[in-house]
Amino acid sequence: MNLTDERSVIERCRKGDREAFAFIVQKYMKPAYYVALGYVGKPEDALDLSQDAFVNAFRHIKRFDPSKSFFPWFYSILKNLCMNHLNRLRRRKEDSIDQMTEEEGQAPIPVETINPEQSVVQKDLETKIGLALKRLRPKDREIIILQHLQDYSYQEIADLLDIPIGTVMSRLYSARRALRRELERMGVTY
Repeated sequence: MNLTDERSVIERCRKGDREAFAFIVQKYMKPAYYVALGYVGKPEDALDLSQDAFVNAFRHIKRFDPSKSFFPWFYSILKNLCMNHLNRLRRRKEDSIDQMTEEEGQAPIPVETINPEQSVVQKDLETKIGLALKRLRPKDREIIILQHLQDYSYQEIADLLDIPIGTVMSRLYSARRALRRELERMGVTY
């Protein structure tokens, strides 16, 4: 679907057309799920939050500026839901990011395994990367997830976060350094 088609679908959504919105959901459900998973770490929570974000987006679609791209607007809704969810968990002291066990809430990083030994080493590395990501500040974690796990371009990240490309590059540089420090604390060398 090109931008013109998306705008016509959004216009139908703004008039209350649920079938048109189902098309938007189908297009963005996978990226939304992975963004939420990057924030909250638990697949069940990520699915719930991404679905809640679509419900909220449909309820408030009339606030959306149709001259702009949908996903950055939707991303801000999803991000707010994820951050609120994490804040609620911290307030209740249940499953806070810093206290999660290695097995809980790992966002899988796809890898091809060649042999069992490499598989074990790779799984250990994935676990450590997941834990290191969780220890980063939310802004650092967000930018790393968008660039390295979601594979968004600098321009797409700038659009999603409503920041200049220079700021994207600066944040990525800082976030990568912070991630490297966390991994070094865990004994990961590269």
